Amino acid sequence: MTDPLDLPGLGDWLAGLPGSGITADGPLTLTRIGAGQSNLTYLASDPAGHRVVVRRPPQGHLTASAHDVLREGRIMAALADTDVPVPVIHGATTLPDGAGDVPVIAMSVVPGTSLNSREAAQRLTPDARRTAADGLIDAMVAVHAVDLDATGLTDLASHKPYAPRQLRRWAGQWEKTKTRELPALDALTARLADAVPEQTETVLVHGDLHLGNIIVDESTGAVNAVVDWELTTLGDPLADIGSLLSYWPTRQGPNLPGFDAALADGFPGPDELADRYLAATGRSRASLDFWHVLGLWKVAVIVEGVVRRVAETPENAAVTGAPGPETVDALIAGATRVADAAGL
Repeated sequence: MTDPLDLPGLGDWLAGLPGSGITADGPLTLTRIGAGQSNLTYLASDPAGHRVVVRRPPQGHLTASAHDVLREGRIMAALADTDVPVPVIHGATTLPDGAGDVPVIAMSVVPGTSLNSREAAQRLTPDARRTAADGLIDAMVAVHAVDLDATGLTDLASHKPYAPRQLRRWAGQWEKTKTRELPALDALTARLADAVPEQTETVLVHGDLHLGNIIVDESTGAVNAVVDWELTTLGDPLADIGSLLSYWPTRQGPNLPGFDAALADGFPGPDELADRYLAATGRSRASLDFWHVLGLWKVAVIVEGVVRRVAETPENAAVTGAPGPETVDALIAGATRVADAAGL
């Protein structure tokens, strides 16, 4: 097993960053945090107890353009003065990891907890859970209201229609990372391509906004930060709510492993989430089923990539474990049922 980063080099770099608080006195400790299965997140601590969060791409072979942590850092830095709560970005660099040079970003430690498990959710009261869910939707509304020109994010991605771009990107990703043939996924890809809705606006889209990617105050449920901006792009705002619905569990199931936090008392159901978003934005529900299906399809492709990366490099597995091929199968089956019900 290779070290995730060159610790002496990381310590020297962090000690020289204004605002990081890290000192050069003594060795640095690096601890994996979060349940993310893609870019890797660590808590770096010095002997005096100063802490900073660092993030790097997964270990092993990566597909082109994927896992761009420097782009993530640029996005969060651009959002510093907006209504979107984000960590403070201290800096970005390139450091050796034992196998080559990798990009790294450093950011502030945000107090609170990430609701990436049922156990984490149990630390909140039912009222705080509801506040967290409402805050998640409010954060999504704030993301979609970001002024692209004022933040310098106008050139972040293409302004061409988002759905065809997503279909091309993730169908291509499937071909690069699949571990087997899956005709059911190919059939769903074709159905989505035939049902692309008209896009009437282009906004900042987080791309992966769910309970595990917010940090909340345990006592109140208030959202202190939105994290994991790896999939952020410009596109149709309903894509984010469709993606959220694809992650959100229901008591009827089947549900994505590791996303059962929202089954705790106090969390609303997926329909309430969609209603809150649509009421806050005045946007139409007309294309929501399409984006829900595309969200499930995209998550299936992402999970397949995780399956491959963990098989090739076990160090990439999150502390909560890693999904298997059966999770991909369940996601595609669920997406097909939603598509059938919606007449796509």
